[in-house]
Amino acid sequence: MPFLRLPFLLLPILFATEAALSQTLPPPPVAARQPHSYERHGVTIEDPYFWLKDQGYPKVDDAAVLDYLKAENGYFEAAMKPREKLVDTLFEEMKGRVKQDDASVPQKDGDWLYWWAFKPGGQYRIWYRKPVSGGAEEVILDEPAEAQGKEYFRLQVLEVSPDGKLAAWASDANGSERFTLRIRDLATGKDIETVSTVTNGGVVWSSDSKSVVFTEVNDNWRTYRAQLHVLGTDPKSDRTLYEEKEELGFNVGVGQTQDRQWILVATGDNQTSEVRLVPSANPTAASILVSPRKTGREYAVDAAHGKLWILTNDDHVNFRLAEADPATPGDWKTLIPGSDSVYLRGVSSFARHLVISERVDGLDQIRLRSYDGKEERVPFKEASYSASMGSNPEYDPDRYRIGYSSMVTPGTVYDYDPATDQLTTLKVQEIPSGYDPSLYETERLMVTARDGKKVPVSVVYKKGFRKDGQGKLLLYAYGAYGYAIPPSFSTIRLSLLDRGYAYAIAHIRGGDDLGRNWYLGGKAKERWNTFHDFGDAAKGLIAAKFTKAGNIAINGGSAGGELMGVVANTDPKLWGAVVADVPFVDVLNTMLDDSLPLTPGEWPEWGNPIKDKAAFELLRSYSPYDNVTRQAYPPMLITGGLNDPRVTYWEPAKWAAKLRATKTDDNILLLKTNMGAGHGGKSGRFDNLREDAEAYAFILWQLGDAD
Repeated sequence: MPFLRLPFLLLPILFATEAALSQTLPPPPVAARQPHSYERHGVTIEDPYFWLKDQGYPKVDDAAVLDYLKAENGYFEAAMKPREKLVDTLFEEMKGRVKQDDASVPQKDGDWLYWWAFKPGGQYRIWYRKPVSGGAEEVILDEPAEAQGKEYFRLQVLEVSPDGKLAAWASDANGSERFTLRIRDLATGKDIETVSTVTNGGVVWSSDSKSVVFTEVNDNWRTYRAQLHVLGTDPKSDRTLYEEKEELGFNVGVGQTQDRQWILVATGDNQTSEVRLVPSANPTAASILVSPRKTGREYAVDAAHGKLWILTNDDHVNFRLAEADPATPGDWKTLIPGSDSVYLRGVSSFARHLVISERVDGLDQIRLRSYDGKEERVPFKEASYSASMGSNPEYDPDRYRIGYSSMVTPGTVYDYDPATDQLTTLKVQEIPSGYDPSLYETERLMVTARDGKKVPVSVVYKKGFRKDGQGKLLLYAYGAYGYAIPPSFSTIRLSLLDRGYAYAIAHIRGGDDLGRNWYLGGKAKERWNTFHDFGDAAKGLIAAKFTKAGNIAINGGSAGGELMGVVANTDPKLWGAVVADVPFVDVLNTMLDDSLPLTPGEWPEWGNPIKDKAAFELLRSYSPYDNVTRQAYPPMLITGGLNDPRVTYWEPAKWAAKLRATKTDDNILLLKTNMGAGHGGKSGRFDNLREDAEAYAFILWQLGDAD
């Protein structure tokens, strides 16, 4: 039958019980069901909310779609109105922990010191520099001025030219992540060129400061090519250094080696990569292919002392470090072999050291290896923490900048001096309203999952939290793409801890917290392990007397939002509240639509249901939207972004619509769509913070602790 665009319907009689939650709460909007189905692998898929996907996307102007989203936003505002005082209280608490005039630690790069700073009350940073030899500071870029009058503003990249006279900068004004790249004359503060309006990714200058290399997205928001722009020429004449034509799901990125001799042009997906070298001094020269792509093999490249340093998983899942001659770049000689216990995650080749980021037994480590083979690890004292390399732009620094925090230790910036093996504290995150780490405790549990694997769970709480099985707790996880969630510090969560809650992070499979195999154990065919780990982590916290079923609020975003959707379907009685941010929940439909921005590149992560019936059945078995059933669901807050290119707005909208029409309970269900933003929500630091306050107010409300 023809596709019908009918308006959403309001059914006040069917939802009178939910409306009774507040005398002033109107009935919720209910999206009309429109017949739509298709067949794959002999299975008919019904998709009655297909109409919520505007067929003109990425332009969204369908009146019925917009009216429905606005009605849901109105319902959200009405439901939260009685909690407005609580939101304000939480927001002021969170804001009070933010240093109003916060600034980064200046970092030397050549003849200049660079840093950023906020002005009191400012939503965005101002970027500065001053001569190392002394002199007045100057503004490189004033984000508040650029954001003036805009609902959304995001600076993606800011790169000063090698001669220090120009800056390449790219920004997004609506959350669509199609950035406009401009060149600014730092002497006048004026932009002199607009290079591209569809860039996404890094920007690299040629060594003579006369050209830039950058990447562009196509109509499907795929970063498909690297371009060379010579300043002063028409962008239409820009030269393509590399365009990905072989693999639909590959994305192209650019970078630079630490010695600044080579521009790196990389292409790949979630399991395969390929790198080309372009001379920084002559970017029009023919590129050098380091090694042709091999499915399932990943590698990354840096350069120093006339050699290439290559991190690859070609013979060990936890990667090895190899060296090669640029004249024979595919001939790799092992320097550090792969290890079952040491997971090599990154390498930077400085003049004096190879600095290796690794994870040992789940803990971050930074190893320095001199070129004569001597090694040392940066010393960290806490039993559980997060540590990483900070900004280190120069090739031959005396000290290395490092970032550090733990669940109870605020973010700290160190300089590490390898000559003395000493860390010098440069900055500790300041919390103006006050913070005493001695009032809080953290611990790490190892919970046994149903298949016998030990799943780490990091927990923090205020001293005095009673482990009597009655406590309340927020449990967070992500569990995809090999992204670990570190046990790091957050000022936001103090608003829960100070109200007697515990906060827990489940380091579930799908992330690489315990090494690459931990990631592979939750990927594609093993995806159910991720969901089981999360549920088992919650049960482990119950068994450890931290909490009980119904007293656990859960939160996850994007792929973590998929997790929220699955466990809401499988274990609804465990959760007292669910907050799902920009959730990837229409999994089957999205993975079957290869015209969508990310779909082909996502197949290595989730499986290709177009070609593989087994992958189709696996996705169908857990896709949150497809598995909504007639059962009671916990209270839920779902968010989305109209301009989100990563998780398109209709995924949370369709899920919320189906939940509202199907669930058998009277619990509140809210959908909030940011109509002028994308994947990360609102862009200003305080606007974004207010959204955190709304989420926490929802949790406190549903767990019975609203003020």
